[in-house]
Amino acid sequence: MNGKRRIALLSLLLGTILLSFALSTQASASPVADKKARLREVQAKLQGVYHEADVAVEKYNQATSQLTTVQQQIKANQHLLKVAEYNLAVANTQLQSRVQDIYKTRDVGIVDVLFSSNSFDDLVVQLNMMERLGNSDVDTVRSIASYQQDIKDRRVKLDADKKAAAKLVTERAVQKSAVLAVQSRLEQMTAGIKNDIKQLQAQQAAAAKAAADAAAQAAAQAAASGGTNSGGGGGGGPVPDPGGSGNSAVVAIAQRYLGVPYVYGGASPSGFDCSGLVMYCYAQVGVSLSHGATDQQHASTPVPISALQPGDLVFFGNASYSYHVGIYVGGGSMINAPHTGAVVSYGSIGGAWIGGRF
Repeated sequence: MNGKRRIALLSLLLGTILLSFALSTQASASPVADKKARLREVQAKLQGVYHEADVAVEKYNQATSQLTTVQQQIKANQHLLKVAEYNLAVANTQLQSRVQDIYKTRDVGIVDVLFSSNSFDDLVVQLNMMERLGNSDVDTVRSIASYQQDIKDRRVKLDADKKAAAKLVTERAVQKSAVLAVQSRLEQMTAGIKNDIKQLQAQQAAAAKAAADAAAQAAAQAAASGGTNSGGGGGGGPVPDPGGSGNSAVVAIAQRYLGVPYVYGGASPSGFDCSGLVMYCYAQVGVSLSHGATDQQHASTPVPISALQPGDLVFFGNASYSYHVGIYVGGGSMINAPHTGAVVSYGSIGGAWIGGRF
């Protein structure tokens, strides 16, 4: 086996290993997607719980306000209760005075009636027997009965209102605490998932960088050994390797924008399409490109897929029209802005027809 064939075989073996590593890196993107889906699910639930929490807090506040109102009413009713008790005492005094007057005038009949009654209620029932008393005496007896009933009713109402209001506040407090506890758990879950996503993305970036560095090192070693690669890939036809080191710094630049959403026509960190990402990253190394995959392909120096180096561009389509472009990172992987609804991420170069170098 001559030296060139040995180098070609070693390069192929190394490329196979790196491709396998890159595919495993791509597979690790699945947990990120799963985490992001879970994050959206938890955040959706959290929005609903935020609404429930607002309602629960408002109901608790209303119950507290209602208890305050009842307490104010209790204070007012306690004053009225004292008035009623005072009126009862006055009425009793007046009636006793009247009874003494009747006794002094030796009106035995009415005295017998008064002292034979077991209660003021009995006395009221027997009003027809006290026709000899004046109207003022009858009014006094009725007033006493009314005061007694008023005092009883007020005491019962005050106690019932206080218990009802206190019970409502307790119930609302329990409801509020339950909802806020759920809200707290969901917020903790959201923070945890975000942290997991951040760690997974960092791991992916590190893996991709390692793959890109290994690919660049392998290419440099092959070039130093005098090996050459030629031939197009993915239908690109035979294309000679133009040589050169490419723009490996573009890979690190592109990695900064992983996770940025795809936006049709976008060419800024707020949103990229495929050629917009390439244009923005290459501008940072002093290469000015137009916004279009076909134009970028025509402006670049063709590179066979087998000779790609980190930072080279990868085009999908054919010689007359490229419908997609990505930035090669090594190991058969690229960074690209795939399509609407996706984000800047790693992807396979499978299906690419040619590369481009600046």
